[in-house]
Amino acid sequence: MVLCQSMVRICRMAINTPGRAFLTKTTSPTARCFSLQSICHAERRYTDKHEWVSVEGSVGTVGISHYAQEALGDVVYAQLPDVGTNLSQKDECGALESVKAASELYSPVSGKVTEKNTAVEETPGLINTSCYDKGWLFRVELSKPEEVDALMGESQYQEFLKSDDH
Repeated sequence: MVLCQSMVRICRMAINTPGRAFLTKTTSPTARCFSLQSICHAERRYTDKHEWVSVEGSVGTVGISHYAQEALGDVVYAQLPDVGTNLSQKDECGALESVKAASELYSPVSGKVTEKNTAVEETPGLINTSCYDKGWLFRVELSKPEEVDALMGESQYQEFLKSDDH
């Protein structure tokens, strides 16, 4: 319990000190800072086509992986599914174009599109600069939440990328 309180105190100090490196001299055991992005990253599920979905409640947020955006290059155009569109898992639902390639988007899950990221349509480069945050593509109300469980987790996806199957 004392260790947990010390960790909380150290992390609060780091958070409340902008621009300061997380190097704090302390007599307690070494503190390690863990990125919240890693936590969020572990919650994403991936398809073999390099789309990801992150689920909150009954809504999935969909995007493309870092690998996919890197393979595409600078994205210059994004066609996203319209709000209200009903999708089945693996349905073609949009397209991305870059200076060197074009790629179709496939829905990783079944459901109804509730929102599309208009910022990505206006500034497609967000996909390259922030594919997991500002560069998400659309949100869908899940009609078959069990489909998410069949998708690859982060470690499975990383192994998939190392294989010849992608």
